[in-house]
Amino acid sequence: MDLPDPLHVFLARRGWHLHPHQSAMLEQARAPAILLVAPTGGGKTLAGFLPTLAELLADPRPGLHTLYVSPLRALTADIRRNLLTPVEELALPIRIEDRTGDTPQTVRRRQWTDPPQILLTTPESLALLLSRPDAARLFSGLQRVIVDEIHALAEGKRGDQLALLLSRIQTFAPAFRRVGLSATVEDPADLGRLLARYPDPCLILRGGMPGGADLSMLAHRPPPWAGGTALHAIPEVLDQIRRHRCTLIFHNTRAQAELFFHHLWMANEDALPIAIHHASLSREVREGVEGAMRQGRLRAVVCTGTLDMGLDWGAVDLVIQMGAPKQIKRLVQRMGRANHRAGARPRAILIPANRFEVLECVCAIEAAQAGELDGSPRGPGRSMCSASISCCGPVKAPLRLMPCMRRCAAPDPMPALSRADFDACLDFCATGGYALRAYDRWRRLMLRDGRWQLRDPRAARRIRLNLGTIEDRPSLAVRVKGSQTSLGQIEETFASTLSPGDTFLIGGQVVRFESLREMTVEVTRCRNREPRIASFGGGSFATSAGLARRILSLIGDTAAWDRLPPHTADWLRLQGHLSRLPRGDRLLVESFPAQGRWHAAFWGFAGRNAHQTLGLLLTRRMEAAGLDPLGFVAADHALLIWSLQPIEAPAALLDPEELREGFSAWLEGNALMKRTFRGIATIAGLIDRNLPGQRRTGRQTTVSSDILYDTLRRYDPGHLLLRVAREEALRGLVDFGRIEDMLARVQGRVDHVRLDRVPPLAAPLLLERGRVPVEGRGRERLAEAAAARLLEEAGLADLT
Repeated sequence: MDLPDPLHVFLARRGWHLHPHQSAMLEQARAPAILLVAPTGGGKTLAGFLPTLAELLADPRPGLHTLYVSPLRALTADIRRNLLTPVEELALPIRIEDRTGDTPQTVRRRQWTDPPQILLTTPESLALLLSRPDAARLFSGLQRVIVDEIHALAEGKRGDQLALLLSRIQTFAPAFRRVGLSATVEDPADLGRLLARYPDPCLILRGGMPGGADLSMLAHRPPPWAGGTALHAIPEVLDQIRRHRCTLIFHNTRAQAELFFHHLWMANEDALPIAIHHASLSREVREGVEGAMRQGRLRAVVCTGTLDMGLDWGAVDLVIQMGAPKQIKRLVQRMGRANHRAGARPRAILIPANRFEVLECVCAIEAAQAGELDGSPRGPGRSMCSASISCCGPVKAPLRLMPCMRRCAAPDPMPALSRADFDACLDFCATGGYALRAYDRWRRLMLRDGRWQLRDPRAARRIRLNLGTIEDRPSLAVRVKGSQTSLGQIEETFASTLSPGDTFLIGGQVVRFESLREMTVEVTRCRNREPRIASFGGGSFATSAGLARRILSLIGDTAAWDRLPPHTADWLRLQGHLSRLPRGDRLLVESFPAQGRWHAAFWGFAGRNAHQTLGLLLTRRMEAAGLDPLGFVAADHALLIWSLQPIEAPAALLDPEELREGFSAWLEGNALMKRTFRGIATIAGLIDRNLPGQRRTGRQTTVSSDILYDTLRRYDPGHLLLRVAREEALRGLVDFGRIEDMLARVQGRVDHVRLDRVPPLAAPLLLERGRVPVEGRGRERLAEAAAARLLEEAGLADLT
């Protein structure tokens, strides 16, 4: 396919020329599926849309031609603005619109009857479109689907949903082409299987741009021993803001972003225009910040992942990552926001929040410069349980549905979904499964004349209201009292702890809680300098396995320590002198007394979630062995346990078979398992998150899901959702797979070092937050000893 003359004119006016990967996209435009992997700023989006623009210039007929799917609503709006530039400048007869949760209802209705040629949307909005009875009318003429930042969708449930949606579209438009775009793909072949139209293979194109990235770390002064907000670096951050046009300051959590922005604002004596941006802020606030960035009116934005994918903020010339990025791919994605234009070098500065993060930042920089990526592997690809297809009207089963679901199962499409699994999915959608089929509420489908259809057509609205794979924690809107000014949202659990007069941070503002009215938190602005930090959805990231391997390699290579700041290199030397250094092929366990207790540090480098799980398992085993554990704290690199008795044989506690048996027994009745089930059941439609005309509280949802979980465990332990929840828990919240990987890596080689003082590397663990107490014989003995001392002081010891 050749580039049309109008597009030649547009490029020539700007002095641009097509890069090889952009020309290749035109040449391969007829390929069934293409995955383009090219660096940030290399023109991936233009490459993806060039075939569409060329085809529409040749034949500008009405109707939906190309569907663009992105993981972020902000990204769809940004892409729409960029695409409209050539369309409006050349007066091309092409309509481009977006459709997300922010799109007004009147526009949505008009789009259905008179669709644009190019529609930009998200997986959630696409699922709603495909659930319409007349979806075939909208999608039958579709020629191309472009999935931007496909790596961000592939690693979770949204990737499973996307695969199912693409498969569903194929029933309406069998010949449509698929295009995936990404800058950060560690395994293109695996991602290609998600995108491919089975049995056709996915063509993988790679793009390259001259020049690398300008990456550095700011850690001249020793950072604190513990903590995660890097408040110590505010003077240096302000200095960088003054020296650049616009700086994005990334944090890994919303709470950290709020706290840092609050302190940054108080230290901003020059009154530089700065703002904050994250997903829990109101749409009006977020759009206001984005508009100010586009107009060049902001010098800095403190933000989270809401601004790290694909967005083109032309004025941004510096990215600062506060704290370790925890994943190489995340760092590459974020640094690409600076100097986001062809031929420009991205520039990023990493600022470690604590002493150990210096090692992690050094390793992340070196990996990014070497082009090494990491990420979470795709899951087993179990097809999603959803009755939404039946909203479209009667469906013949199983012959029509099974191929649709099989095409989206990964990594090997045909064998991945067995007939038994398919039947279990269908049975769940129809009746809720064996234990629930007696309840009319969950009997949603019925078989009539060989076709599955909704038992009650009025249920279609309820099903559509609850579509989606994003697990939202129950939240409440925050609004300024006496006005319609919405500030954002906070978690319902945090709101329940507030009393009138309490202050907290949201959107960088200190607000005072006044009342809770109609599920809305009413606040007034105030000037309290020590507010609480609001809870927001999401959590902290764990250091990836690839990054952990690099850290272990750096610690073990003393010749490489000259790449570290002197304060960190000296810290490692002291550790090697007084104890031992962790190694990749062995597990270091240090036992030592501190604060009147025995402590044991397990240097597993398996990530925070895995160490949290390991702490729960080991303290249970220690309790059985009479070691009286009192508590533990988990970090990304190590687990610290304290007890009344010292650990003498850590290798025995780490027996893989016994750990797995203990894990299975612990998991079934654990609150984490119930929490995982709650998310799975909500996504699968077993629990409604939205009801017509009313809103469920988080407590109502929790009670409903806990009752269902206990019922299924008792009467239907093989239920599909219990199996999916267990798989999800193993990979997610408890991350038991990384514990098994760690044990396989060391193969029983445990170095147990007994010390009479706190070892240098373990000292920061004593300052870590998030300590987990262990209720058992150890605490009972402490309580008995305290009671005995009290009676003795009162002169009553002889009377007991």
